[in-house]
Amino acid sequence: MLKKILSVSELTQEIKTLLENNLYYVWVEGEVSNLRSPVSGHLYFTLKDECSQIKAVIFKGAARFIKFKPQDGMHIICRGMVSVYPERGEYQIILDYVEPKGIGAQQIAFQQLKERLFKEGLFDEKRKRQIPILPQRVGIVTSPTGAAVRDILKVFKRRFANMGVLIYPVRVQGIESAKEIAEGIEELNKVNDIDVIIIGRGGGSQEDLWAFNEETVARAIYASSVPIVSAVGHEIDWTIADMVADVRAATPSQAAEMVVKTKEELFANINNAVAAARAAVKSMIDEKKIEQHGIEKGLVHPKQRLYDYMQRIDNLSERIRLAASNKFIITRKDLEILMSNINALSPLSVLKRGYSIARKLPSLEIIRDSKFLQKGDELNVVLSRGEVFTKVYAKN
Repeated sequence: MLKKILSVSELTQEIKTLLENNLYYVWVEGEVSNLRSPVSGHLYFTLKDECSQIKAVIFKGAARFIKFKPQDGMHIICRGMVSVYPERGEYQIILDYVEPKGIGAQQIAFQQLKERLFKEGLFDEKRKRQIPILPQRVGIVTSPTGAAVRDILKVFKRRFANMGVLIYPVRVQGIESAKEIAEGIEELNKVNDIDVIIIGRGGGSQEDLWAFNEETVARAIYASSVPIVSAVGHEIDWTIADMVADVRAATPSQAAEMVVKTKEELFANINNAVAAARAAVKSMIDEKKIEQHGIEKGLVHPKQRLYDYMQRIDNLSERIRLAASNKFIITRKDLEILMSNINALSPLSVLKRGYSIARKLPSLEIIRDSKFLQKGDELNVVLSRGEVFTKVYAKN
């Protein structure tokens, strides 16, 4: 009996055919591990439990229909076809449906998108804008046949019958609805006279409202240069659109009431603005009065200032007179002392004590030594009182 010898490739192909024919579709649950997401868009990971593991792959075509992103450690229930990857001879399961165990896939997707957009700042209150007080034209992105548009138009007619309205018709649920809503926002932003945009629909299940939880809608709202009111008809739960929009309304009717004020509300706003302006003007006037009073307190009448200068001149004059008088007295005393000293040194003082001064005639040269005299020289002798003239008859 001849033996049939298979190549590795043939054996692998036999195993592949056997597995795919007998395990065409299987449901399996396990924990995601070693998740990889290359640029190709495919997802590769290991599905494991306490005892075993199997390779798993979700190709890009199937991955685009999964609302959430699998993560390591996540417990999932999935459906797929068992196959063999020939190049490695490894068996794997090719998945086309995945859901998280214990919590809905939509809820997981909602939480994942919410966290990511929050980190990017799409929910930041600081970037949100006020609705215009009196818009000239309102854009509406919703179903043209739904209850939402009828409710909005009814409120507009009751409050402001001449309000300009431009409706961009879209589907508000289904596979392509999110894309249409995003396109509607983008198109209305191209219209110059749109002052505010309302997006929304009536109530429904989480599945019905899912278009308003899609990332494409969130980013269109964030990129809008026109303020947006999100009016998805549910009062308890918030959609991603509600969180990104400038204003959230619980219902389409409430959105219309926010956008279009009644005549009474407009008059109340005007009166409040007038009252605020009056209060501001009064406050400014009061501040100016206080400032003026302070200035007036600092001002002095010219006559009073003249009196002050005259009094200051008198004070200065008196101080100058006293200073001059004191200076004169001091100078006089100094002069008397000087005169006393001069008199003490004066020859006259010497003469008064009984001395005399002899001077040779005619030069009046004072004679201090007799050797300078000759017999017959004429002399002038000055006494304490008077003077005498004499001649030298003899000398020693």
